[in-house]
Amino acid sequence: MPTLTDFTAATPTGEEKPLSEYAGKVVLVVNTASQCGFTPQLEGLEKVYQDYRDQGLVVLGFPCDQFGHQAPGTGAEQGEFCQRNYGVSFPIFEKVEVNGPGAHPLYQWLRSEKSGLLGSKVKWNFTKFLVGRDGTVLKRYGSTTKPEKIAADIEAALAR
Repeated sequence: MPTLTDFTAATPTGEEKPLSEYAGKVVLVVNTASQCGFTPQLEGLEKVYQDYRDQGLVVLGFPCDQFGHQAPGTGAEQGEFCQRNYGVSFPIFEKVEVNGPGAHPLYQWLRSEKSGLLGSKVKWNFTKFLVGRDGTVLKRYGSTTKPEKIAADIEAALAR
């Protein structure tokens, strides 16, 4: 049975990064966009990351342009936007597709592990997946769920 650590993802420089680097950590995976009504959640994601990273949390951002073309440009440009406008210091990867035949294998797996309102499809930007220290998906949150609202779930995952 696959876990998060079985996947790789491209960084904005094109390097394939093994997600096994996050083995033993609690991981919050989120598809981001710079021109979305939920973009201000980047601030909350950074706060959650800062509050819990020393306890073993990492947030992984995956820009996605599949929803209303709200993540224009390259993954590097998306990452620069997040850093410049929201002080994001957690890893931002290259742009990915989260639905359809071109969906990144990580998102194919995440969606198969936890369904949402539209079944396995990701409904919109800022869908979040909480992955436990063992690499399995614990919970899925919709776009409207603010990062601070899942702090208790993060704390519970860190305590395991």
